[in-house]
Amino acid sequence: MATESRPAFPHRWLALLVVLTAMFMNQLDVTIVNVALPSIQRDLGAGFSLQQWILAGFALAFALLLVTGGRLGDIAGRKKVFLVGVAGFTAASAVAGLAQNGQMMAGARVAQGVFAALMVPQVLSVIQVMFQPPERIKAMGLLGVVVPIASVAGPVVGALLTAGPGWRWIFWVNVPIGVLTFGGAARMVPESKSDRPLRLDMPSVLLLGLASVMLMFPLVQGHELGWPQWAVVSMTASLPVFTVFGLRQFRREGLSPLVPPVLFRNRSFVAGSILMALVFSGIMSYMIVLVWDFQIAHGWTPLRMALTGLGWTVGLGLTATLAIRYGAVAGRRLIAAGLVVMAAGMAALIVVLRLHGGATDSWQIFACLLTAGMGSGLVVPILVDLVLAGVPAGDAGAGSGVANATIQLGTAAGVAVVGAIFFGLAGTGPRDPAAWAGATWQTLLYNAGVFLAAALLVPLLPRRTRARGAPAGARQLPTGTS
Repeated sequence: MATESRPAFPHRWLALLVVLTAMFMNQLDVTIVNVALPSIQRDLGAGFSLQQWILAGFALAFALLLVTGGRLGDIAGRKKVFLVGVAGFTAASAVAGLAQNGQMMAGARVAQGVFAALMVPQVLSVIQVMFQPPERIKAMGLLGVVVPIASVAGPVVGALLTAGPGWRWIFWVNVPIGVLTFGGAARMVPESKSDRPLRLDMPSVLLLGLASVMLMFPLVQGHELGWPQWAVVSMTASLPVFTVFGLRQFRREGLSPLVPPVLFRNRSFVAGSILMALVFSGIMSYMIVLVWDFQIAHGWTPLRMALTGLGWTVGLGLTATLAIRYGAVAGRRLIAAGLVVMAAGMAALIVVLRLHGGATDSWQIFACLLTAGMGSGLVVPILVDLVLAGVPAGDAGAGSGVANATIQLGTAAGVAVVGAIFFGLAGTGPRDPAAWAGATWQTLLYNAGVFLAAALLVPLLPRRTRARGAPAGARQLPTGTS
């Protein structure tokens, strides 16, 4: 890692543009597919579990390998791993655009998640290497701008491409961007490694992956298969496998464990991780339910759906500056207030959908999402910071990687759970618009419920985020925000 006396890299700002382009490409892919899901499903002739795998498969693969990707960069070289990630992500995007069936598409999305997990963790590390304070603060600020812009642009760009040249272009657009990013990074990004000897704990990686798949696969496929007995057994058996993974981390303390045991011993970090998983399972899953109802059952265009869904993002933008400004003195109170407002906005949406069903207007949904989004603006910008505030500064880097992996696991789980609830209520037979409208508001009770459940954990968090002079690396933006 760079020291503060390291001379400045001559092309650091161009190199920053390159790595931020990769970050933008990844974040765009998180949200760009939402409104294209019905078109993808129709053209590929696949079941509704495909739509869940397109979202959950990407998030699950990303989550499982995010910490591993950061560790590989420390061991093998961050530039080298970044280039592998960019190349693989670009190739997987091309395959997704060429997909001929649901299995090919799901596999390509999982591959995107795998290579994104190699690419994304290197961005923060490369910024740390190339910049010294106060330039590092400016570079981190630009990183903070890229994520929300990509989140806002994703649904709209996805809708325009789907309505224009077709949904395949939401993936093919990554190819020229990826090629340019690879070339720029190969030329301008400096190589760096950790100065500490580290090893990759492959048994831990495999244990975590096995446990996650044992839990997630039945959740996504169970409703289409009629919930066979093996699905219940698999989900139940995942719990002891997760336990074995945790015990292994304690046994490997001091031997480069995948997750440092000190994090398990930190009550606020454990509570915060559960809170983050709950929050992002709700934030990242409500949109697919609305797409199923209004786009598929009631014929809304992708652009109308995308513009309606922007209510959440607009609301987040209205209040995010308050969280950033006052998080250092009132972080816990802001999180609590934000979660309550999020639950209230979702409750208002549930009431509106129950009263009006498929006849609900765009402005009504937009207003409810605007309210919930204003609540999320008090939560999302400071949540990772607040959770990490109780972690010793020396473990903040590892904590940040685990926190972001937790967010992605929560995202994947949320998509799987709402799918199981929705189709359990609506059925998997012929589409009935009235039944789907009823299933929609009932499914969204999950989203409102997880926000309220998360609020109950807020008293266990630190009172405020780290002060503005916190060590570099203690802050990391959550990826995958809506």
